Amino acid sequence: MAGLAPGLAAGSASAASGASGDTAAARVVADRLAPYTHQKLTWKRCAADRPAKFQCSTLEVPLDYRKPEGKRIDLAISRVKTSVPGKRRGVLTFNPGGPGAAGLDLSLMFANGLPKNVRQQYDMVGFDPRGIGESTPLECGLTEAEQGYPRPTRSAAEFAANNKWAKAVADKCLKAGGSSLPHLSTRNTARDMDVMRAALGEKKLSYFGVSYGTALGAVYMQLFPGRTDRFVLDSAIDPGRMWRGMFQVWGPEGERAFTRWTKWTAARDATYHLGNSPAKVERTFRELVARADTDPIVIDGQKLDGAAVRDAVRPEFFTVRSGAELVVSLKKAAEGRRAAVELPEEQTADNEVSSQLAVVCSDSSWPRDPETYRRDALRDAARYPLYGDFVSSITPCAYWPKGAEPATKVDNKVKSLVVQNEWDSQTPLVTGKAMHRALKGSRMVTVAGGEGHGVVFGDTRNTCAEKAAMGYLVSGELPAKDVVCKARAGGARSQGRAAPFK
Repeated sequence: MAGLAPGLAAGSASAASGASGDTAAARVVADRLAPYTHQKLTWKRCAADRPAKFQCSTLEVPLDYRKPEGKRIDLAISRVKTSVPGKRRGVLTFNPGGPGAAGLDLSLMFANGLPKNVRQQYDMVGFDPRGIGESTPLECGLTEAEQGYPRPTRSAAEFAANNKWAKAVADKCLKAGGSSLPHLSTRNTARDMDVMRAALGEKKLSYFGVSYGTALGAVYMQLFPGRTDRFVLDSAIDPGRMWRGMFQVWGPEGERAFTRWTKWTAARDATYHLGNSPAKVERTFRELVARADTDPIVIDGQKLDGAAVRDAVRPEFFTVRSGAELVVSLKKAAEGRRAAVELPEEQTADNEVSSQLAVVCSDSSWPRDPETYRRDALRDAARYPLYGDFVSSITPCAYWPKGAEPATKVDNKVKSLVVQNEWDSQTPLVTGKAMHRALKGSRMVTVAGGEGHGVVFGDTRNTCAEKAAMGYLVSGELPAKDVVCKARAGGARSQGRAAPFK
């Protein structure tokens, strides 16, 4: 327990280095946490319509680790025993992203999907992070109209409406979550993972995290370096940009993807008829956006103005083929011609949006002056016409209760593997490289030309990257140097409309 205590007791980023500190103090903290770390888990079948091997339990953790004798919350955890006696190494746990995505089913999913030589070494463990799914969920009671963000700000009227929306959402969540909101953080979820490790009787954790899951994994490594075994981080965020900066990176990276897309599409004018030069393709798209601003495009009864078109198409530009297909369909619809338009799916789950806001607002400091957002949005609208006004616009974090602790600075030498597509709309290559730099003990696998969000078992499978990731989980040996894999011809089909970093 002494190794567990310092990280759990840490009240600031400076305590996150994993140093043992004063032994007597560490022992006191361990004693205070003993009801959690020593709790006996009761397992039962998760559901009658699910396999018997899929077992669920409830883990108790403190809402506030600085006051472990205070309020407790319940976390839903699951496991599937797949390890083979004589080959068992421990447990492998997961996070699918978000923040706001549930992970309880992942133990069963990966028990059925991982290679045999991986399954033989690990029992699979899933969990819903605090505030999410079945783990004391936060639901703010948001209407469908209130759930969508980020939002465009190019005029005084838009800013006024967005400012009103941000305050209304924050007020609803404060009413629903009250004093718990400052504690729904990545830092505390990492602590929850370590309590789960202790309650399972494991000395170390192995982990596979995607998108936001890379942030959670990196924070766990920072708090508990001695408890970290084999960590794979797929499609990584920049830990130095958590979280406003992770939105804002979509401005310049969206322009970079758009430039690539215009070149790709111009070379295929015979197929898409959007222009035979990058300049003409760009003009076609800009004209489509301007037209939608004056005469919205109607798709299945839904009216899309220029901002809605930009919002729908931005992630698709990273997967060039699906971007071209979507623009062609929108252009046909704008001209009154018959078009089969499949818009990216909108997010509608209250819990997912509410808990996501709780994490991104609590993890780091956000500007409190609304004028900062207005000024930044107008500046970035000019800098990055595709999406700059979205990424710097105001969010409910401007009115959210301050997080209980400062942001965690990630800077360690723990071994891990970072896996990244070159063209990822949610966590661009630049953020994956930043994670690699922060994790000085890591190696990085980059899929050159790779499209889509999520590499290992993503929409576009890459044998080279999967072999590196699975090989590391099996052997514990990182590649001798960073690896560059080549993307499979054909590319990804669609990014979809997901939670921001999911």
